[in-house]
Amino acid sequence: MSFLSPRANLALLIAAIVCVALAPLVVYPMFLMKLMCFALLAASVNLLVGYAGLLSFGHAMFYGSAGYVAAHAIKAWGWDGMAAILAGVAAASALGLATGLLAIRRQGIYFSMITLAFAQLVYFIALRMPFTGGEDGIQDVPRPMVLGLFPLADTRVLYVFVAVMVGLGFWLIHRTVHSPFGQVLRAIRDNEPRAQSLGYRVLRYKLLAFVLSAALAGLAGSLKVMVFQIATLTDVHWVTSGEALLICIVGGMQTLLGPVLGAMVIVTMENYLASFAEWVLIIQGFVFVLVVMLFRKGIAGTFYAWMETRRERRRPQAGTTLDPAQQARP
Repeated sequence: MSFLSPRANLALLIAAIVCVALAPLVVYPMFLMKLMCFALLAASVNLLVGYAGLLSFGHAMFYGSAGYVAAHAIKAWGWDGMAAILAGVAAASALGLATGLLAIRRQGIYFSMITLAFAQLVYFIALRMPFTGGEDGIQDVPRPMVLGLFPLADTRVLYVFVAVMVGLGFWLIHRTVHSPFGQVLRAIRDNEPRAQSLGYRVLRYKLLAFVLSAALAGLAGSLKVMVFQIATLTDVHWVTSGEALLICIVGGMQTLLGPVLGAMVIVTMENYLASFAEWVLIIQGFVFVLVVMLFRKGIAGTFYAWMETRRERRRPQAGTTLDPAQQARP
């Protein structure tokens, strides 16, 4: 949002905080927390695909594995909520490191297929391992205390906690994208050979981006377990990875707002069109085709492009001179 002034960005941030604070008064809090978890998952995919140029089909393995670890730590070991989240994020990061060490050495569709293969491997491990509960998953996960002070059994406390953690995740993505590290990632995405010729260790940057994206997906998965008190095979299924990618495309790649808008569209359709059963997928496909045809850059991306075009039209062209009346204006 470079075309917005710092004051406008601050106003948008305040408006977002107010909306998050007041939303539970008019919308079911569980739905809002599900939306936030999927928005963070999609944002982690967007960080990897939109800014690093690495198309992953396996982010569900980070999302689901972190959920399994957090759920087991809470239910079997009685861990504190924050400790369980850190354990889930650490597990997702370690899995991302192991996967990334092999996957980043390939490009394009080969990279995507390696991530999908690892995701399927994790899916079958989750299906067979005894502590995961097989097809039943880990159910009735109790909502723990956080730091021994905040009881997540209270839905209001849980909502605030999830909103804060998701907000920290988006803040981390924002800082990463607008840092020198993020600029190098964009350079690698646009022209990897040139970035390598400039002396950047391309594989190291791509690996760091992959692990960071996996950690953020793990954070979303850990929070989801605390919200719904269950970890299931659906969380590690490839369909979840596709859904996260769909959210990014609908909302807009290479934007921080895109995953939020995409999650609002997709998650809302899933919840309020659930009575249509299998027709939900058909409706989602129709919406996806409609967005691709009308909003080539996604909802947020098209809006930003329109704002940028509007600003360019208002800007005086080079070589033009202002009349005396305009020059006299302060």
